[in-house]
Amino acid sequence: MCGMRVGLTGGVASGKSTASAILSDLGAVVIDADQLAREVVAPGTDGLAEVVDAFGSGVLTSDGELDRPALGRVVFADPEKRAVLERIIHPRVRARGAELEAAAGPDAVVVHDIPLLAETGQGDAFDAVVLVDVPAELQVERMTGLRGMTEEDARARMAAQATAEQRRAIATYVIDNTGTLEDLRRRVTEVFEELVGASR
Repeated sequence: MCGMRVGLTGGVASGKSTASAILSDLGAVVIDADQLAREVVAPGTDGLAEVVDAFGSGVLTSDGELDRPALGRVVFADPEKRAVLERIIHPRVRARGAELEAAAGPDAVVVHDIPLLAETGQGDAFDAVVLVDVPAELQVERMTGLRGMTEEDARARMAAQATAEQRRAIATYVIDNTGTLEDLRRRVTEVFEELVGASR
């Protein structure tokens, strides 16, 4: 058992990945659900075979890897298809995350970086939930400006996620990320120190 199990979440383009990297720098053991979600559908895995069974070979690149943008266009437009994909990926991600957590050590602050924490109803599974929060218009601005998405695609991606209110309802700590990187680093450090204190 680790010292403290923390769920880290935030909407798309909220800066959650940056907060996750800062937590890692501070000494947290970070388990990244997005990274695990890529691992469990890597070429040669049963996860990828099941995705192809469900969605067809059109979701593969020419070299046999998962074509994430192609799959995204299919599932973000159709809640039923998204649910099929989640039933394939989520159990595999949770199993792998549990293995990594078990290896972390008794005093570790283990941070599970889970974009869809609220959506998958996992809030109660953690000692604390940290939310990285920004206004919706800033999310759209970042996705269109930094990621080259159309506004329509950006809003569809956001609509597929929990609302800000749903995320706040499960949050123990809310980190506002409308300021500078230094502001974010300072606030994340404050929260991490509180988590370390609570774990003792």
